[in-house]
Amino acid sequence: MVRGAIGFVVPDLEALKKRMARVAPGLQGTKFSWKEKDGVVEATCPWGNRVRCHAPAPEFGDTELGLAYVEFDVPPDVAPGIARFYTEIMAAPSRVVKRHGGPAAEVPIGRGQRLWYTETREPIPPYDGHHIEMYIADFSAPYKKLLERGLITMETDEHEWRFQRIVDPKTGKPLFEIEHEVRSLKHPLYARPLVNRNPLQTNTAYQRNQDAFRGKY
Repeated sequence: MVRGAIGFVVPDLEALKKRMARVAPGLQGTKFSWKEKDGVVEATCPWGNRVRCHAPAPEFGDTELGLAYVEFDVPPDVAPGIARFYTEIMAAPSRVVKRHGGPAAEVPIGRGQRLWYTETREPIPPYDGHHIEMYIADFSAPYKKLLERGLITMETDEHEWRFQRIVDPKTGKPLFEIEHEVRSLKHPLYARPLVNRNPLQTNTAYQRNQDAFRGKY
């Protein structure tokens, strides 16, 4: 379960609210819930993940439908170190901003997309092994920096590696744990269509130009 919230942009919040109301009776007995707050639809999925759905807005660029951010709850006093980690190790210029009344590390991770690591004094559940995936242009330099620090946890092939611990580059102190599946721009799945996907396509049996689902006949 994500220790924080996942933010989406949807084209029509009113239509979304109607769909939420329609499915709610069938999800009784699960953790599902939803409400509208300050123009945002806040929901909890049946398994407990928190989701926020926003209308299109300038802060999300030209996105009308898609993932806008993932916000992680982190302990106090770690946001500056996390911003340094992404800036110095991952070459993603990051900064500390104020969010929900406290410090947060803001990390750009795509056009109109962000990771936020927002400090909280609330209890944070233990890490359960979920992960995020990203593609980066400079695939080798961050790898070398992480390898030098003993932070690489998996080397899948020439187009993918993973790490799990975010540390302060100044001190090496562990700050937060979330597995990153990092892929190069030469990965065969980079920029493939994500609508009407062919379910037979997999990482291990990928065939170029076969991403679209064309039906049975």
